[in-house]
Amino acid sequence: MLMQGGRREARVHYMAGTFRLLSDGDHVRCAVTGERIPLEKLRYWNVARQEAYRDAHASLAAEGTT
Repeated sequence: MLMQGGRREARVHYMAGTFRLLSDGDHVRCAVTGERIPLEKLRYWNVARQEAYRDAHASLAAEGTT
């Protein structure tokens, strides 16, 4: 169950296949677009860079493949 952080940006530790909240919040920011990503919709991230992405296109852009 995700904690509700009242429109605050969460601090997150990204792991393979999951993530762990380090501080309460309801969203993270896409590393490519800066868009707000609600935690319940977070599906794409990079473990090595500890970055979140709004979608597959942003993830590929971060890799420099688009």
